Amino acid sequence: MAEKASALGLRQTGRWLWGQLTSMRTALVLLFLVAAAAIPGSLVPQSSQSSIKVSDFAKAHPALDRIYQPLGMYHVYTSVWFSAIYLLLFISLMGCIVPRLITQVKALRREPPRVPARLDRLPGHRSVEVRTGEVAEPDAEKAAAEGATSTGGDDVEQIGQRARTWLEANHYRVVSDPDGSLRAERGRHRETGNLVFHVFLVVLLIAIAWNTLWGYKGNAVVVEGQGFSNNITQFDEFHAGAAVNSDRLQPFSLKLKSFIARFETGPVQRGAAREFTGKVALTTENGTQDRTLTVNKPLTVGSTKIHLLGHGYAATVKVTDGDGNVAYSGPVTFVPQDGNFTSIGVIKVPDARPQRLAFEGYFLPTGTVGKSGPVSVFPDAYNPQLYLNAWAGSPAKETGTPQNVYVLDKTGLTQIKDGKKPVSFMLSPGKGYKLPGGQGSIEFTGWHRWAKIQVSSAPGLPLAFGSLLIAVAGLCVSLFTRPRRLWLRVRRGEGGRLAIEVGGLDRADSRAGLDDDVNDLVDAARGDLADAVGGDPEKADHPGAGATVSPTTSEEDS
Repeated sequence: MAEKASALGLRQTGRWLWGQLTSMRTALVLLFLVAAAAIPGSLVPQSSQSSIKVSDFAKAHPALDRIYQPLGMYHVYTSVWFSAIYLLLFISLMGCIVPRLITQVKALRREPPRVPARLDRLPGHRSVEVRTGEVAEPDAEKAAAEGATSTGGDDVEQIGQRARTWLEANHYRVVSDPDGSLRAERGRHRETGNLVFHVFLVVLLIAIAWNTLWGYKGNAVVVEGQGFSNNITQFDEFHAGAAVNSDRLQPFSLKLKSFIARFETGPVQRGAAREFTGKVALTTENGTQDRTLTVNKPLTVGSTKIHLLGHGYAATVKVTDGDGNVAYSGPVTFVPQDGNFTSIGVIKVPDARPQRLAFEGYFLPTGTVGKSGPVSVFPDAYNPQLYLNAWAGSPAKETGTPQNVYVLDKTGLTQIKDGKKPVSFMLSPGKGYKLPGGQGSIEFTGWHRWAKIQVSSAPGLPLAFGSLLIAVAGLCVSLFTRPRRLWLRVRRGEGGRLAIEVGGLDRADSRAGLDDDVNDLVDAARGDLADAVGGDPEKADHPGAGATVSPTTSEEDS
């Protein structure tokens, strides 16, 4: 009865698991899993991008929400399972790279392998015979018939020197043996490029993790004449890494003094954007400076960048409630919906009494009424109009639940009617409207432009960009470098003849150009690249000349 194999101990099991984790196959599987795990992050709303969209999605799909919540689908990239895959990939790559790095360092210091005993077994092979000493003219025809050429007194040393010169000119690393044989190698840095790619892929992962933990970004809408301070309470949306202290952001503030928007007014490309420029007063620890904020030219304060993301119009309104008190006065942001800046917005007046008020509708910079209703016909404000309808309801308690400021939640609200017809009205700057039943009034006092800015800090971005460039460079070296080995042996034969034998081996899958290198090395060693017998392996039919192709030699042969 065969002995039962003993179970693996804890140490052996650990070694086996480590070997499985650090194999290239596992690294590829984990890389695929990271790519697959990132897909839900692009399909499901993420809380890091918009908590309002997440809330709206949860309300619209309650069944999916019950599944997504425990799985962390609303914060995929910071979830436990995604972080686990990411960390395992990092460990697997490190386990693959370190042993290969040590092996490559040793390989770079090692000389090309010795000349194989059987060069004719290599994929690229050619041998020719030459005479030493001068060949007389009457004997030239006989020498050619015997497959020999005159070298004019060449000996083994001269042949080796000519071959060495050709090899070095073609970027081979050459080593000479005492018997006059040469061993040459090039393309040793193919594996180096491969390792550089993998090493800096790991550095890229580190840079991404650095950005994820210590980076932040936030968006804010700033109306002309108003300011912004880099404080978490000033952001409309703010997302920060786990290691960010939101109370210690880069200190600065800015005021949007004016925003200039120019559009094409001619018949060609009418309405096309021509200029978007914000004039800001930027205050830092060094004082206040007037700066210009434009698209793709962010302002920089320390490690923080301020980008211009968008712009639009804000209507300035004054709302008086039913008790005669001014319940709201100020600008209201309207969001553009098309290229002519037909914009929608909501005016919420929760402090109005005895009933809270709300208005929703359109701001039209150059307004008109078309077949489908009010619309803007040009993006600049040549004829600004405000089209609104009105809602009223009992005062509501604050719930603390975030709401979309651009969408009116009509829960508890009733549309105000004049008789049986819902109230709907148009206002021009300076005009007002009184709500029926003494419920209050609204006045359109003017308009301003607004700019949407993004404040972000990505401390790992330079490292990520640099590592990406180096990784691509390493990949190119790995893809376009062809490792190749050539050997040359010269032997003395009978009758004063020398036998030149060259063998070549490509260490890559493709052997394109190997036969050319073998033939050129033979011709260079003879010192005659054109007229010598045997120079063209396809035309040479004498013994000892020509190229032969045979199965690839093993590592022991090389």
